[in-house]
Amino acid sequence: MNFRYIFKLFFSLILIQSLVMGVAQAESELPRFLKAITSQEIFPGADELGKPIGDPPVAPAYKKGKQVGFVFLTSDYVNTTGYSGKPIHQLVAVDMQGLIKKVLLVEHHEPIVLIGIPEKRITAVLKDYIGLDVGKLVSGEQKHQVDAVSGATVTIMVMDDNILRSAIKVARNYGLAGLEAKRKQSGPVASVNEDINVIKNWKELVSEGSVQKLKISLGQINKAFKDSGSQLAIDNPEEGKDDETFIELYAAIASIPSIGRSLLGENEYQNLKKKLKPGEQAIVLAGDGRYSFKGSGYVRGGIFDRFQVIQGDISVRFHDQYHKRLRKIAAEGAPELKDVDLFRTPADLKFNAANPWTLQLLVGRDTGPTSKVFLTFDLNYTVPDAYLTFTDAKAKSSEISTDTGLSQKAEPIWKRMWELKVVEIVILGISLAVLTMIFFFQDWLVKRPVLQDRVRIGFLIFTLFVLGWYFNAQLSVVNILAMFSALVSGFDWNYFLMEPLTFILWGSVAAALLFWGRGPYCGWLCPFGALQELINRVAKIFSIKQITVPWAIHERLWTFKYLIFLFLFGFSLYSLDWAERLAEVEPFKTAIILKFIREWPYVIFALAVLIPGIFIERFYCRYLCPLGAALAIPGRMRMFAWLKRYKECGTPCQRCSNECMVQSIHPEGHINVNECLYCLHCQVVYSDDHACPVVIQKRLKRERQDARAAASNRKEESAIKVVLNKK
Repeated sequence: MNFRYIFKLFFSLILIQSLVMGVAQAESELPRFLKAITSQEIFPGADELGKPIGDPPVAPAYKKGKQVGFVFLTSDYVNTTGYSGKPIHQLVAVDMQGLIKKVLLVEHHEPIVLIGIPEKRITAVLKDYIGLDVGKLVSGEQKHQVDAVSGATVTIMVMDDNILRSAIKVARNYGLAGLEAKRKQSGPVASVNEDINVIKNWKELVSEGSVQKLKISLGQINKAFKDSGSQLAIDNPEEGKDDETFIELYAAIASIPSIGRSLLGENEYQNLKKKLKPGEQAIVLAGDGRYSFKGSGYVRGGIFDRFQVIQGDISVRFHDQYHKRLRKIAAEGAPELKDVDLFRTPADLKFNAANPWTLQLLVGRDTGPTSKVFLTFDLNYTVPDAYLTFTDAKAKSSEISTDTGLSQKAEPIWKRMWELKVVEIVILGISLAVLTMIFFFQDWLVKRPVLQDRVRIGFLIFTLFVLGWYFNAQLSVVNILAMFSALVSGFDWNYFLMEPLTFILWGSVAAALLFWGRGPYCGWLCPFGALQELINRVAKIFSIKQITVPWAIHERLWTFKYLIFLFLFGFSLYSLDWAERLAEVEPFKTAIILKFIREWPYVIFALAVLIPGIFIERFYCRYLCPLGAALAIPGRMRMFAWLKRYKECGTPCQRCSNECMVQSIHPEGHINVNECLYCLHCQVVYSDDHACPVVIQKRLKRERQDARAAASNRKEESAIKVVLNKK
């Protein structure tokens, strides 16, 4: 196979795609989505959609020439980033009275929804927004409770928040439902008084309102679900005494100097000040009781799914990169609480520490294997006037233009991501350094077979449990497809820097390809590969018979992974979204990222590719892995050949070929770098004078020479003894 032609083909396809798509996308995606639908699909009763107008844009909807409402894209108005780190695009139609007519989910990259939750369950939730009155929602006359889908709670909550907040902004911008655009405050404007630095104890903080409290007992939570009318929720009450604490939740603004110093202590407060970027604020949340406000969403996907902070039209749902766990509250007399956590608000949301806000707590109750009922409880927070200064609105408006939170550009989020993952980055860096040392000093290591085997097993265990299941640092062919897509649609380093571990791994892969080919990643750093090899090792311990695939069949089967990769690559040029769905041929998300907690078809598929690995070592790596195929192609450019061979290898000796775990050594003796996983077993054999026939012959020859020399010495000694005896 001539890989030069493959490279030319790849870059030709990229060039053609760039000519078709253009190198930059429009600032708003609204026109693109409107072209793909009819007016009836998004706005029932409308017969025409006008061209987008305004900034952010909306598309007027008409019926017989008369405007009946607007259609807009949520991501034009609010931050719609979900689990995937990419926007969740939803089209919303609202009429001139401020009633929502329809909501469509038009594009997303959420892994839970894409590959774990049926699409119809999501569209069923969106039907609940039809008829929602935006004006009554703002005034509090109408309540809205999202029907969260079990397994995708965070994604649904983010989508709900996007719809409501963007609809309110559109209604304000165009005077719908009696709402008016927010005007500058005419009365006194509050701001934080940075000069007040009084340290207070816990009792004083609570009594003055610097710390606000929400307490719910078991009796109260059971009554609330009873009042909700859900019989299934009523039939599954919290067991225990009515006066037992369900949750006791405290909240405070920690970026206000006096409150922050009192709650955090001086050292922690100074650390916070260094961490806070212009425009960011900090909130302390502390809780106790049976129910935790933190939930488990932040463990799985980095989002705290049980609460959000609301201030006017702003809503803040916190990600783990804005979170820090604290040991305790430093204020004198503070109770010992189970959870004490510090959260920072993103600068782009412009959360104002001086203004009132509400913490909305979400409490769910299981009503079936895949269904839940949710209730929300509010904790309202207002900063005590003692920590604020009030100025005339006109004077304040002139100050706003020079306020550092608005005038200075916030530090890119990728930098904060790297700061927050320093420990993981250091551990990954050390592991890469260790692996590099293994390869650079492989000649020394392979002469010690027992040590080499233990080092390899230890590294594979680290790769699976730490890099894979703990850090979720599993590369995917989707990363490669996204890179090619970025090259034709506007490349941005910020996107690729958002996940530091993935970025570092790809950097190490690029370097390794020049030295060793694809082997270092596929053979040592891939968590799914490590899982396969460890399973096979266990199978061998239990003496499960291994299958050797005949060479003629084996060398034809390995082409499948290249065909799969080329298919996915070609499909990505047409639709990256569909290519990502088809990339589920990789079971990495199921087995490594989601740890088999998925819908049963995906779990069955993952097991289906793992089970053959019990009998055929690294079965998936050999024949199906598109990522391995993608790495093998540029791996042909490697500059060094560090795996040593003898001229006798292959003719006649076949030992290494027979023992290679992925059959990457051809019968004629040469190593196929496209298939080699650089396990170093062949180098162990190469150096072993009791395993490699070539070295065995050298050893035997040396031993014969030593034996002859010893025999000669013995004869000389005997002769000398005879002479001495005669004397």
